[in-house]
Amino acid sequence: MRAGQGALALASQLLASGPSQRRAAGEPGQPQGAPHCPARAAHHSPRRAPRGTRPCAAPSRAVGHGLGLGPCVPRIWLGRAAFCAPSCGPSTGLGRSGRRGTDGLCPSAAEHRPTMLLHCLLLLLPGLATATAPAPPGCRIRITAKGLELVKREGLRFVEQELANITTEDLHGKEGHFHYNISNLRVTHLQLPFSDLRFEPRQHLAFDIRNASISLRLRRQLLYWFFYDAGSITTSAEGVHIHTALELSKGRGGRLRVSAMNCSASIARMSTGVSGTLRKVYAFLAAFVTTGVRILLNRQICPVMNHAGLVLLNSLLDTVPVRNPVDKHIGIDYSLLSNPAVQADTMDLDFKGMFFPLGGWNETLPNVAVEPVIREAERMVYVALSEFFFDSALLAYYRAGLLSVQFAGEQVPTDLAVLLRATLFGSLLIAKPSVVDTPLVLRLHVSAPPRCTIRPWGMSISVTALLSIYLAPAEQPLVALSSITMESQMSGKVTLHGKALRVQLDLNRFRIYSSQSALESLALLPLQAPLKTLLQLAVMPLINGRTRQGVQIPLPEGMDFVKEEVTHHRGYLTVGADLHFSKGLREVIEQHRGTPGSPPHFGQRPLRGP
Repeated sequence: MRAGQGALALASQLLASGPSQRRAAGEPGQPQGAPHCPARAAHHSPRRAPRGTRPCAAPSRAVGHGLGLGPCVPRIWLGRAAFCAPSCGPSTGLGRSGRRGTDGLCPSAAEHRPTMLLHCLLLLLPGLATATAPAPPGCRIRITAKGLELVKREGLRFVEQELANITTEDLHGKEGHFHYNISNLRVTHLQLPFSDLRFEPRQHLAFDIRNASISLRLRRQLLYWFFYDAGSITTSAEGVHIHTALELSKGRGGRLRVSAMNCSASIARMSTGVSGTLRKVYAFLAAFVTTGVRILLNRQICPVMNHAGLVLLNSLLDTVPVRNPVDKHIGIDYSLLSNPAVQADTMDLDFKGMFFPLGGWNETLPNVAVEPVIREAERMVYVALSEFFFDSALLAYYRAGLLSVQFAGEQVPTDLAVLLRATLFGSLLIAKPSVVDTPLVLRLHVSAPPRCTIRPWGMSISVTALLSIYLAPAEQPLVALSSITMESQMSGKVTLHGKALRVQLDLNRFRIYSSQSALESLALLPLQAPLKTLLQLAVMPLINGRTRQGVQIPLPEGMDFVKEEVTHHRGYLTVGADLHFSKGLREVIEQHRGTPGSPPHFGQRPLRGP
């Protein structure tokens, strides 16, 4: 898009500058006494080329010396033919300014050269815009401020656990005749009364802890001349403030990552209490010990927070599916298309949302569907799915060869078999008498990829299939009787359970016809009701059994959707829901720590991209 904007700016500048302004800026004009240029006549006579002109053929010498080309000067008009006029002066001559320039050309060509460039730029703009426009997402997820509040409550418990595990190196040295050693520092009490997790525009999350208090206990060892004393020191840090900013970005393989983190920590005041037999003697060292512990503690807070964000939180994000199998036939690609779009109250994540067969087909399906738009922000999270999301699933199953079924022998209902034999009586007459009474075989396969349509009143899927009818004599090849084209329209109901998106399909419209003749189509009308019953009783349960297991929406493990609500729009649908933590963050992190990229589907391995 930047290339298109730059071209528009250059075009507007060329339009704004007229010939007089260009001459005033130093562009050489037509010299006095210059011969008449026949190219002016071409401007008033577009149907015929004036004498002495020739059609422009080779673009290599078509713009004049100003662009380093030959003496052929093009004239371009929208909707008219273009002719080349010979230059009015020698192509190698010098202009009035004493330099090689455009004086040797027809003056009208020099005046119209910016116009020609403008036309070329206008012709290039659509291609530039198409080449630089990002692909629309098949799946878009919005996390709102309400959802972030729930994440903050769970994340605060995780931060408390991390800060409670602060450890420091030993502090030892001497002060006058005193030799000291301070060790075994551990946190005994932690209070985080005020905390805030918020979005910051661009790509950041900001996490603040204010007015926190940390109580610590450590062991002291003191030596004064020949007197030795050991005991414990209790110190507390008050008014602790911690500010962290996490930068989220699209990582390698399209995975969401915490790419950078900034941290600052400060302690308002410290207090220290000394216990032991010589505590009154050593009380004057309290200020020194307080300063040392304050430095040690301040040095450890930010490393702990950075480790929690860059290591532990990224291990949690590794549980988000990126390119994983859905079943043993197809997979789903949830790679991020761009960095997160963070606003004051929301964060939008754009995922590819494309299904693909697992049989080695890595072609990228072009996304020409409507881009999903999320305008709501009342629920914790919103998931928007475009028609491309469902079309790619249907295409993946179609390419995997799963949209076909066969009914043979007793699987064909008796009343349908009798009706088929009566309808196809003419085909049976020309068949061999030995195969007339053999069982029927019905083969139903989808002839083209089904298409999904989403409108404000619901979702529908259009399917065109071919029903081939055969006789199956024992130990002989099948004998073809007829083929029937079937067109059906199914309605789809989308539900969300946990993180699994499920679709329940119902057969609404159904018709059959013959591709041979209209008369044969009329003869097939009695078969329409029994065949529809066959689809409803035998085929639809197979389809819904496959879609009932659902596909996982890209959320970290341990987070589920609750209280979902589906809204249909033109070209896409949105699912608004609240979030629920089924597992704690530490439980998930400890389970997957050290195994980055482990998929949330246990027993399944992640797939590599094409």
